Amino acid sequence: MDFDYFYEEQSDSYTFYRIPKMLFTEKLFADLSTDAKVLYGLLLDRISLSRENGWIDKEGRVYVFYTIRTIKASMRCANTKACGLLKELDAFGLTERKKQGQGKPTIIYVKDFSRFPKAEFKNSDSENSRVPITGIQDFPKPERNKTDMNNTEINKTDPILSVPDVDKDGRESYREYLYDRLEMEILYERYPYDRETLDAIQTLMLDVICSKRNYIRIAGDDKPINVVKSQFMKVSCEHIEYVMDCMKENGTKVRNIKQYLLAAIYNAPLTLGPYYQAWVNNDRAEGRI
Repeated sequence: MDFDYFYEEQSDSYTFYRIPKMLFTEKLFADLSTDAKVLYGLLLDRISLSRENGWIDKEGRVYVFYTIRTIKASMRCANTKACGLLKELDAFGLTERKKQGQGKPTIIYVKDFSRFPKAEFKNSDSENSRVPITGIQDFPKPERNKTDMNNTEINKTDPILSVPDVDKDGRESYREYLYDRLEMEILYERYPYDRETLDAIQTLMLDVICSKRNYIRIAGDDKPINVVKSQFMKVSCEHIEYVMDCMKENGTKVRNIKQYLLAAIYNAPLTLGPYYQAWVNNDRAEGRI
């Protein structure tokens, strides 16, 4: 790319993320990776948005939402790196995370170190201030499992991979995976009056993915559970939007909503493309495009 130069009378035309200078100048943060410092700046940028949205706890502390999926997109990194950067910020005391459970996103408190006494920065011994690198790299087992699953999803060469029976911790890992994969925050924003339905869809998908049954009934047919699990692992945000739109367009009363949703979710990756093509063809025939 042949970009232009800056000229004498030219004013700044960029918007900026704020990354505190002290992260680069103080010994206390000497061993904090550059990527973690950048992520801190991204999280700091969300503070104003959180204030506007009223994301403040009972103690008056502002918190932000920033999912692993968002970090991966912002930092252009894999799941393991995204989890590691958050863990690194936690280890340095720059963030504090609080899980909400029940499929809700993790709350992140971005810590304000500007009020930390300057004498403490100056007197910080390098060995006392450093966080061992091995401590940052030792991820807990649920994060490793989630990373393996994300890498499998990205690599679509073998879509029918068996999803093992999972325990309580494994189920929670899959819940977090689905929350990020389906981009639930975006869905909540687009369907503000259908939050219960969206939660029901996520829970239903979670039940299927964690099921120990050999077969599951889809549209009247008993299908091997691994085939259904594989299909559900392909479902993304746009597929759920398609399911929601189909439900709104359906004028008949649904007697068995669970079976309806199972069939709709299972078929979404197969029918979304033809659905949009038919929509385009119809608009083209009527001269709208």
